[in-house]
Amino acid sequence: MKAIRRFTVRPVLPEALHPLSELARNLRWSWHAETRDLFQSVDPERWASSGGDPVRLLGSVPAERLAELAEDRRFLRRLAAAADDLRDYTAGDRWYQSQPEGLPQAVAYFSPEFGITAALPQYSGGLGILAGDHLKAASDLGVPLIGVGLLYRHGYFRQTLSRDGWQQEHYPVLDPNELPVVPLREPDGSVAQVSLALPGGRRLLARIWQAQVGRVPLLMLDSDVDENDHGERGVTDRLYGGGSEHRLLQEMLLGIGGVRAVRTYCRLTGHPVPEVFHTNEGHAGFLNLERIAELCDDGLDFDAGLEAVRAGTVFTTHTPVPAGIDRFDRELVARHFGPDAELPRIDVERVLGLGMETYSGGDPNVFNMAVMGLRLGQRANGVSLLHGNVSREMFSGLWPGFEPDEVPITSVTNGVHAPTWVAPEVFRLGARQIGAQRTEDAMTVGGSDRWDAVGDIPDQDIWDLRRVLREQLVTEVRQRLYASWRQRGAGTAELGWIDGVLDPDVLTIGFARRVPSYKRLTLMLRDRDRLMDLLLHEERPVQFVIAGKAHPADDGGKRLIQELVKFADDPRVRHRIVFLPDYGMAMAQKLYPGCDVWLNNPLRPLEACGTSGMKAALNGCLNLSVLDGWWDEWFQPDFGWAIPTADGTATDDDRRDDLEASALYDLLEQRVAPRFYERGQGGLPDRWIEMVRQTLTHLGPKVLAGRMVREYVERLYAPAARSHRELTLDAARELAEWKARVRSAWHRVTVDHVETSASTATAELGTTLALRVRVGLGQLAPDDVEVQAVSGRVDSEDRLTDATGVPLKPTGGPDGEGRWVYEGPLSLDRTGPFGYTVRILPAHRLLASPAELGLVAV
Repeated sequence: MKAIRRFTVRPVLPEALHPLSELARNLRWSWHAETRDLFQSVDPERWASSGGDPVRLLGSVPAERLAELAEDRRFLRRLAAAADDLRDYTAGDRWYQSQPEGLPQAVAYFSPEFGITAALPQYSGGLGILAGDHLKAASDLGVPLIGVGLLYRHGYFRQTLSRDGWQQEHYPVLDPNELPVVPLREPDGSVAQVSLALPGGRRLLARIWQAQVGRVPLLMLDSDVDENDHGERGVTDRLYGGGSEHRLLQEMLLGIGGVRAVRTYCRLTGHPVPEVFHTNEGHAGFLNLERIAELCDDGLDFDAGLEAVRAGTVFTTHTPVPAGIDRFDRELVARHFGPDAELPRIDVERVLGLGMETYSGGDPNVFNMAVMGLRLGQRANGVSLLHGNVSREMFSGLWPGFEPDEVPITSVTNGVHAPTWVAPEVFRLGARQIGAQRTEDAMTVGGSDRWDAVGDIPDQDIWDLRRVLREQLVTEVRQRLYASWRQRGAGTAELGWIDGVLDPDVLTIGFARRVPSYKRLTLMLRDRDRLMDLLLHEERPVQFVIAGKAHPADDGGKRLIQELVKFADDPRVRHRIVFLPDYGMAMAQKLYPGCDVWLNNPLRPLEACGTSGMKAALNGCLNLSVLDGWWDEWFQPDFGWAIPTADGTATDDDRRDDLEASALYDLLEQRVAPRFYERGQGGLPDRWIEMVRQTLTHLGPKVLAGRMVREYVERLYAPAARSHRELTLDAARELAEWKARVRSAWHRVTVDHVETSASTATAELGTTLALRVRVGLGQLAPDDVEVQAVSGRVDSEDRLTDATGVPLKPTGGPDGEGRWVYEGPLSLDRTGPFGYTVRILPAHRLLASPAELGLVAV
């Protein structure tokens, strides 16, 4: 029988245990080992069965046990210490509070998914985990962030396998009352809500839930409210589900509703109003339309409002291919804006223009969310150095006339939150070396280039640690594999072989991530005979632990999973290679530490960053990867291996995969496995241990989310806050009017004549030439432009490379034809083929980049 109605019955805690509720509701417990240990001691069996979720734990503990704990003086002392520690953590000054003045008083951070903990399953993959780590690191650093997302009633799907290895999706119902969230309430006690207008006079309502991530509030919008019709109630049903209109409504709710939720939260709590808005991918891009509409209510026109909003906006793109960007039909977007729908004060054509693909090869009939994000964000970044380069190439059409390296998209390489992903055993080893507080500071605040203290840890301790972590993984794998085979229909009698799956003394390779085709889950299967030889080698065997989810609509990805599962089911190798279904945070926290090698073999350069290898590295796991994402940036032979890329233009897809798979096998056979099993005089794999040591010493400080968030603060948030403050209403009007004037007059801006003092085609290094340039500015004045001499090496086709620009100065007023003369020196500072050109760019004190308008005359 099914219940016709569901209630959540909350426990009544004895007064002495009230701090348990506060500790359970602040998600800091998810990365704070002492708090988790405290909850485990409440009832170890129920803690395990609750999946390590304090809210579920407290809802299941019998009243007699709670009464017993309320009289347990030792437990109460531990509880008081944990509660005091949380209060110190949330109220005390941290890194941000020690920085010079001028930083933003608050930053709003928008993302469609957040991976904070398995107890709050609101993530699908790397984007969400990155967003969760961003919030946690901001909390550790004291950055005044407000997170904004959606609360999905089904989250992302749970994955099982059919008997023949086909992915099955299940969508469990999540009751917010059983999650570590609380409703945001108005002063009268009612639940705070936001409202969006829909076509035809309908409305979409969403209540605001709040999760507390250490010091950082995370606001989550939920449309499953009684006042909504059935269709509107389902807007936040599941992550990345439904058709185009469903996705559009989700993104409007996230962006527009999210700004309204932030305003409500600040009104109710007194939290400082954000000066900077950071959108993690294009999904939340509509937030800036809402902010423009707010300014229009204050008397600005659309163009001035756009300039004011751009100044305080940071846009991060994670997508290295155009196909990965959300694009909506133009008419669908038009239907949801304007007089009969949302933001009626803004002309629909202005909205549509923000997302229009106006560049060569673009489709004028679609609305591109990333294009809107770039047009509405004065500062933008990719998530690794390589991805920054890829993004500048991919979006260069928005800045015609500029070289890709001048496109105003920088990069901040992702990082991972060490306290979340580092095994407790690794932390304790560091604490024995330098103390618990210094270890915690090193993993959260960071700041050092190297962790030199790792060099003093004895080899035996490192090797013993790796053995313990591998053994824990073997136990975890066997339990999960048994549960998976039971779900696939196997009987207990046929599963005795699972007790022999994996060996804690065998080289263990991990591979776990989403399963789109470009990540090449099955590259390792290209030559199955060579793979079987590796798995079954008498002296140097290897074993694989593999996990991953394909998108529910991606049958190609599901076929890849099935292909790998069928290979792993082979009785000859099933003790050496396993596929674990339902990859998520709980599994990952065992998987990364327990592996010796982390494998990543995407198609270069389609991995924007790839942070799973970072989490593995923090646990002393070595990376074996294609030079893509972060590995392209930080790879050194001292602490890992690079899989060569077969990227020649004459290489077809099959040939490329064959070549790269062969290179992978070669590395495993000739370099990786021999080094793992090679023993020195003391009976330890000395060279392997040294690679582990180098990984921790050199990679450890780099891959931290604390390093990443500090970079965002210093390089993006602080400049955005300054621009926001400079763009007063009057300054925004001035800038908008200036841009309109420059755009309308630019067609008459010309470089008419260039002459130089050089008399020959050769010159000596260090020579300075005099340039004299005549330009036409039309109706513009010298204050509106910068005339530059751009020089550098030239290639065989006379293209400038590694170029630098030097401004030239006007020598007087315009001549009789209205032309201006500019002069300046040109230093020949490089040997070899050298060249120069002259160009004119718009110039204004409030521009963040000379390429901002996409205008140039050469």
